[in-house]
Amino acid sequence: MHMHWYRVGVLAVLALAAALWLSGCGGAGGAGTVRVLYAGSLQTVMNTRIAPAFRRATGYAFEGYPGGSKELAGEIRSRVRTGDVFISAAPELNATLEGRAYGNWVSSFSPFATTALVLGYDPGSRFAHALRSEPWYRVVTRPGFRLGFTDPELDPKGALTVTALERAAAAHRIPALRRLAGAQADVFPEEDLVGRLESGQLDAGFFYTVEAGAAQIPTVSLAPIDERATYTIAVLNRAPDRAAAGAFVRFLLGPRGQALLRAAGLRRP
Repeated sequence: MHMHWYRVGVLAVLALAAALWLSGCGGAGGAGTVRVLYAGSLQTVMNTRIAPAFRRATGYAFEGYPGGSKELAGEIRSRVRTGDVFISAAPELNATLEGRAYGNWVSSFSPFATTALVLGYDPGSRFAHALRSEPWYRVVTRPGFRLGFTDPELDPKGALTVTALERAAAAHRIPALRRLAGAQADVFPEEDLVGRLESGQLDAGFFYTVEAGAAQIPTVSLAPIDERATYTIAVLNRAPDRAAAGAFVRFLLGPRGQALLRAAGLRRP
């Protein structure tokens, strides 16, 4: 599966680079603004690392709109939100934007990074010691434990969380984990989850390593369960500023962008 996405990514990068060169989108500096609709788990990395470096390197301004990847894809299809670039945390969501039936918003995309699902916890929580010393799948089911995750209907991370909980429930015969997977009271918007944990409203939540690392949230591995997200990037057809979009894609996939992603804890697919 990973090799399949790698092949797709290489072909997409080559096709995209050729298209941008032929359309004259490769100037050394820009005066426009790139509008990037991106997975909310990348919010800190985008704001503190990618956006400032991109502005310095290209001269283009950056406007970012974080959110659940599935929710963003729906907003693009319904024209609720417009942008130049779409970054998803689930490669399969690009298919919901491809072809005439879905509005022909995406023609190609490239996988560029991957991150693991982990359990991040509040170090001030009364359950913190238990999470560090006992199996996570037993601690989270204790009375009074406040667990948070994103909506599986809107966000790939929420879907991975449900899968991880259900796998743990089956492996360890803990029905309470399956009930947690279906608990709507535990669901929060992706862009709010870190703040809720940091403010003490939650004892723990499911995060990607990239966002937990950026927010300095201590984590517990879900091993042997290994759920991962793969980030992809696509220039949207009918992008308002195609030159800025091309500059952003080249920057993110180039040496400087890749170095910044590695420094944030992201890995190549």
